[in-house]
Amino acid sequence: MTDATAAAITDIRFKGKSEGLTGTCVLLVPQGGALSERGKQLDSASGGYVSKAMQASGYKGARKAVLELLTPPGTELDRLLLVGCGEGAATETAMHWTEIGGVIGGTLTARKVKSATVIGELAGGAFDPAAAADIGYGLLLRRYTFTKYKTGRTAVEETPSDDKPGNGEPTRLDVTVETRSHRDADTAFAPRRALATGIMMARDLVNEPANALGPVEFAERARALTAVGVEVEVFDAGQLEAMKMHALLAVAQGSVRPARLVVMQWNGAGNARTKPIAFVGKGVVFDTGGISMKPAKGMEDMKGDMAGAACVTGLMHALAARKAKVNAVGIIGIVENMPSGNAMRPGDIIGSMAGRTIEVLNTDAEGRLVLADALHYVQERFKPKAIVDLATLTGAIMVALGKEHAGLFSNNDRLAGWLREAGEATGERVWRMPMDPAYDRELDSKNADIKNIGGAYAGAITAAHFLKRFVGDVPWAHLDIAGVAMASNRSEINESWASGFGIRLLDRLVVEHYEG
Repeated sequence: MTDATAAAITDIRFKGKSEGLTGTCVLLVPQGGALSERGKQLDSASGGYVSKAMQASGYKGARKAVLELLTPPGTELDRLLLVGCGEGAATETAMHWTEIGGVIGGTLTARKVKSATVIGELAGGAFDPAAAADIGYGLLLRRYTFTKYKTGRTAVEETPSDDKPGNGEPTRLDVTVETRSHRDADTAFAPRRALATGIMMARDLVNEPANALGPVEFAERARALTAVGVEVEVFDAGQLEAMKMHALLAVAQGSVRPARLVVMQWNGAGNARTKPIAFVGKGVVFDTGGISMKPAKGMEDMKGDMAGAACVTGLMHALAARKAKVNAVGIIGIVENMPSGNAMRPGDIIGSMAGRTIEVLNTDAEGRLVLADALHYVQERFKPKAIVDLATLTGAIMVALGKEHAGLFSNNDRLAGWLREAGEATGERVWRMPMDPAYDRELDSKNADIKNIGGAYAGAITAAHFLKRFVGDVPWAHLDIAGVAMASNRSEINESWASGFGIRLLDRLVVEHYEG
């Protein structure tokens, strides 16, 4: 399923109280199991069937708990799904309702439901429009799946069988969410839908196999953002050579697939002279490790080593699609790191756009070389008010933080604090890691200005210090997303191998501190 298909086969609408419920109904039940007025009406119509089933099963409306009742008597329903929504109070966070929407989406998809109505009340009143929009948002995100290359054929079947039709995509789903103001809910849902589309775009990019998504193909995907008003420039290898991006090109030289640098601009602030916020993404479409080759086990996952660039691309789409009142620039360096007779070697000394020379001691520490040139370029050209880069940069960050947090490194306490707060609000959590001159000294080289790796320990920290040497004084944050962007923990709003991590986080950062 592509992002476009996910949106096309999931129709989410909002309206007032529904009469004569039929088909499938989702009833939100608060913690403790006390039925809302709508729930009491269904219970009464069914002769107490709903409350009896809850009592018999011990169902108390625990958050995200689901109870399915088939063909409740006295109603026109085929199925009644009770979904626990915690306290159900108006003070519940947006993330709370987004996750409830994901639970609903997963439940309906698993049962191949084609249409459903979601009902429930908060504090005795009709459902809040913002909460309804969050439910729709979470439902849409959960509906995503990547089945582009599944034909339904098996080793013994030439064509898909009747019980395995097509490529396994979910059936079309129409969902109506009751709310006290469908107009307000529609208004609230529009930017959330734009954000969901950007997230699914990033998931698509990360899920694509590397043979289908090389640097050239990735750049063309990014170029398509012109459809939503993003200005896109694509620089080829010859232009990058003229720009002296020797660090980025050194990573690409082992591959027959040429490097690309993509610059995406969204000017929504109303004043073109307003300094932008900049987002920079590592786009290694496949990382073998180069001459310092990785072990074979798990190397297939290295198709996702461009998740930082995918996030930046999806974020720029989301900002433009929701008409964010901000000037933003997205820069992605796209390369493939391969071993060959022309590949960069350990011991090589290469240049960079910043003029610094780099001694390459490990060709598998390549993402920082790509980012070094991109970080220097964005500062030199755009003079941004702040920079956030994202990269699946080190396995070391997973040793420290597992798959629960992205690593956050920053030269600015205020920016770091804003990112932490945005992470808590969106569920895309970050954990600030230390930066100290003692770590930085590990990058001093006897033969060049800097070497591309430090010692045996603190690999994520020394990698961040490498980037810092190419940043200057601009407020900057580096997000090491190796543990959260691919093969990450599943959640209520994502069952995909690729999570699209970072888009919700950075959109929240823009909304709270840079927009307007």
